[in-house]
Amino acid sequence: MLRWFRAFLPKEERFFDLFARHAQTVVQGALALQDMMRGGDETPVFCQRVNQFEHDADGITREVLTAVRRTFITPFDRGDIKNLITSMDDAIDQMQQTAKAVVLFEVRTFEPPMREIATLLVECANLVSRALPLMQSIGNNVAMLTAITEEIGKLEGRIDDLHDIGLKELFLKHRNGNSMDFVVGAEIYKHLEKVSDRFDDVANEINSIVIEQV
Repeated sequence: MLRWFRAFLPKEERFFDLFARHAQTVVQGALALQDMMRGGDETPVFCQRVNQFEHDADGITREVLTAVRRTFITPFDRGDIKNLITSMDDAIDQMQQTAKAVVLFEVRTFEPPMREIATLLVECANLVSRALPLMQSIGNNVAMLTAITEEIGKLEGRIDDLHDIGLKELFLKHRNGNSMDFVVGAEIYKHLEKVSDRFDDVANEINSIVIEQV
C-alpha cells in the first residue's frame, strides 16, 4: 500500500541530475586512469587528474547525501540512494588509491594486463553512466538495466582473470631480480582489481533497486 501511495506523490527528480554528474565524473576519472597506465613522463599529470576527479565526485556525493536528508519524497528508498551513490564514489576512490600508489613508488611503466584492465574499467564506467538515466523509469527499462548490470559483472570477471594472469607474469619476471618491483606491481594490480569490485557493487545496487521497484 505504501509503495502504491508513493507512486502518486511528486518526487524530487534532481537526484538523477546528481547521479548523472557523478557518473560522468567517474567516466572522466577512468579515462584519466587509462591515460596514466600508458606510462611515460606525463604519468604524474594523469595521476593529478584522477585526484581532481575524485575530489569533484566527493562533492557531488555530499550533495546527494544532503538532498536525501532534506527531501520529503525521493525517487526510491533513501537507503538505496545512499548505497548507490556511495558505491559509485567508492569506485573512483579506488582509482585515486591506484594513482597514489603510482606517485608513491614513482612508477612510469606499466604491464600490458594493467593497461587492459584500465581499458575495461572505462567500459564499466560508461555502462554505469548509461544505466543511471534509465532508472528514472525503471518499469520501462528493466530488461536494459538487467543487461547492463550483467555486462558489468562479466567485465569484473575478465578483470579478475587479468589480475591473476598479471600477477603470475609479474612473479616470473621478477623472481630472480628485484623483489621490490614485484611488490610495487602487485600493489597496483590490487587497487585496479578493487576498482572493478566497486563497479560490481554499483551493478548490485542497481539490481537491488530494480527488484524493489517492479
